[in-house]
Amino acid sequence: MHHGEWGHREGALWLLGYCGVCPLKKMVEARAGIAVGLAKGHIVTKKEKKERPANRKGRATKKTKFVRSIIQEVAGQAPYEKRAMELLKNGLDKRALKLCKRKLGTHIRAKRKREEMSNLLREMRR
Repeated sequence: MHHGEWGHREGALWLLGYCGVCPLKKMVEARAGIAVGLAKGHIVTKKEKKERPANRKGRATKKTKFVRSIIQEVAGQAPYEKRAMELLKNGLDKRALKLCKRKLGTHIRAKRKREEMSNLLREMRR
């Protein structure tokens, strides 16, 4: 959109007004049944929406959890996982986290992997 006949500010306000990005609308949920004001609009009952199959995507089922655990038992750990476990045994938690982060790419995945490895070590000690 060009800002030919309007100034830049008016164009931005026009975008805010018509894109539905107004932060005030999110704050006021209840409708008052009147034509003006923040809570304007008809009073309606919200319809319960059925969960879409797409929302389940990525959620682990019992079967996949079981299959993954079997594979983990049979295949064992990857070399970097073994190294991370060795580092954890020696009390080098931060170094283990750095190793996991380098191999897995993100901090959150690395933290999860380090926790998983420390749980494995705890179970092995029992």
